[in-house]
Amino acid sequence: MLFRPAIESDLDRVLSFGSNDPLSWPGVDRHRDGIADGSWSLSNTWLALDGDTLVAMARFWAPSPTEAPAAMDGLYTDASVPDRAGLAADLLTHAHEAIGKKPEYHMFLSSQWRDDTPVADAVAWRLEALAKVGMTDELERLRYKWTPEAGVPDPDPRLEFRPADDAAFLDAFCKVSAGSLDVGTQQGIAAHGVEAEAREHMGVYLEMPGDRSWWRLAYDANGSLVGLAIPSANNGGPVVGYLGVLPEHRGKGYVGSLLAEITRCHAETGATTITADTDTVNIPMAKAFERAGYANFANRLVLGEAG
Repeated sequence: MLFRPAIESDLDRVLSFGSNDPLSWPGVDRHRDGIADGSWSLSNTWLALDGDTLVAMARFWAPSPTEAPAAMDGLYTDASVPDRAGLAADLLTHAHEAIGKKPEYHMFLSSQWRDDTPVADAVAWRLEALAKVGMTDELERLRYKWTPEAGVPDPDPRLEFRPADDAAFLDAFCKVSAGSLDVGTQQGIAAHGVEAEAREHMGVYLEMPGDRSWWRLAYDANGSLVGLAIPSANNGGPVVGYLGVLPEHRGKGYVGSLLAEITRCHAETGATTITADTDTVNIPMAKAFERAGYANFANRLVLGEAG
């Protein structure tokens, strides 16, 4: 068995491999676009070849052609492989060694994926493969989508939204992280501390395609900082980005107010869809999305390196 990154002569079979898999196949056109813009470069697509036959593939995503892979969002084996998890684990071992790290694996699923036997089986062998390479840290996120049919929410008269510089936003990031239900935030604080986690989190949004001028801090009638609202965008279009309420202002319905501000910002620029994710354990955020007319259209299962 030969394990190597894809090359130009592999293009046709890379584009079609996995087309019969019930999980996360993007389609030929979307895959070709990803190769063209560098987010799914051939050099970041790893293959397992039995002779000249392609039997497994791992597709890694990078923010740009010049950056290292940040995530894996495609893992496939031929249905004829007797030990799909074992082969996938061998492929990942070679890919991870070459990359120098184990990027998170993101599986994009329907909201009812557990009730779909072919999809549940496809998830199962992938989880087994990930376990073999030490990636057992599992997080499930709910994916939401807004469309104009849901309506544009009214502003909250209790709040005033103002632009601010990076220092003010960094301070706000630090303050809203206390008691956050976001699993990634909790893990970052445990590993690096509050300020380092805030800097890293804010840096992600500064690097995204969303316009920095959209960012707002929210203040109440007394001039007290209530929270922050960061409309953003990724390669797929407008996203909610990030929002958070300071601990002393929680329980007053401000989560919905911040989400409304983000929704209005995107709607005013002509957005026809706005997408967002939240952890399944973050029930207040999930309820806020639903109240605002965002539909839970899918789930995202994220696997990372254990502990």
